[in-house]
Amino acid sequence: MDFELTSEQKAIQQQARQFAQQEIAPITREADEIGEFPLHLVKRMGELGFLAGPIEPDYGGSGMDYLSYALLCEELGRVDSSVRGFLTVHTSLVSLCIREWGTEEQKHYYLPRLAKGEWIGCYALTEPNAGSDVASMESTATEEGDHYILNGEKIWITNAISAHAAIVFASRDISARHKGICAFLVATDAPGFHREPMPGKELGHRASEHAHITLKNCRVHKSTLLGAPGEGFKVAMSALDRGRLGVAAGALGIAQACLDACIDFTKQRHQFGQRIADFQMTQASLANMVSDVEAARLLVYRAAWLKDQGLPTTKATSIAKLFATEAAMKAASEAVLMHGNRGYSNEYPVERYYRDIKGLQIYEGTSQIQRIIIARELVGRSG
Repeated sequence: MDFELTSEQKAIQQQARQFAQQEIAPITREADEIGEFPLHLVKRMGELGFLAGPIEPDYGGSGMDYLSYALLCEELGRVDSSVRGFLTVHTSLVSLCIREWGTEEQKHYYLPRLAKGEWIGCYALTEPNAGSDVASMESTATEEGDHYILNGEKIWITNAISAHAAIVFASRDISARHKGICAFLVATDAPGFHREPMPGKELGHRASEHAHITLKNCRVHKSTLLGAPGEGFKVAMSALDRGRLGVAAGALGIAQACLDACIDFTKQRHQFGQRIADFQMTQASLANMVSDVEAARLLVYRAAWLKDQGLPTTKATSIAKLFATEAAMKAASEAVLMHGNRGYSNEYPVERYYRDIKGLQIYEGTSQIQRIIIARELVGRSG
């Protein structure tokens, strides 16, 4: 087994790290405090080839492999989860979904614009009564001649305030549950498509856009169908499978950032006449943290490698997502505790890491859902 990154992968990792540290880090705290996404970074990521990394050059992408994409998400997550979250939704859930399920006309129309950052994409799946149970979707798609009429509502839709294009899921037959779901490519300026920020203030990812979308007799042509009628559930699950890789890599980035912060702080902070890094309890905590970080890294990179080999990745990706988010949650909690009163305020970034990681345990399927997926891959499902 060769664990060495290729020269191309190292170059992407270094480019992503430099971008994150030099262009994202200086504005992260302010963006988090005011709750506003730094939209100027979108076109910059397009210029760097990040917005459509795994997409083929024919469609405006960089053609990078999935391990390189995981490295990119890790480096962004290490500095700013809101920016990493934008990328995962825009790329994994939208662009790669169009690449897999779209017609040639749809791919040539949408993908180059999304790759350059001229357009922003969002993924409208979650509803008030349909979260983990996607098949209980209540949004409807009523056939009318050459069109479908969409009605319903979506919540917690990332990127949706600024998005130009949305993948919208709605059912043409609610009684058919998952077999009735369809996916549509919808322009966000279409009549009947309404969006507004979610009420309240988020625990984490405060610079991200989270929107409530209302569909009121939104008319879309049948040519906007992504995949065949009734294949929307397959479209959604394939997208979430890719999205979990980005979330897992982002969680790895947070865990690494917590470890880095704790090493720096414990070497500088002195109590009882010595560095707190010299106390055995501190060393034990650091040892546990780095062990979890390295284990998470191997799981994330393996899931990406399997995808590059064209092998099944559902179980591996869910394992990576489950372990990396749980490990990062422990690392963030320990980092706040290790920083003491400094970790309890936003004077130090560990406070933000602690808030952000909770979202990653929820996005693209909660930790409980990941356990269900993994178990069903092991033992199947009765009936």
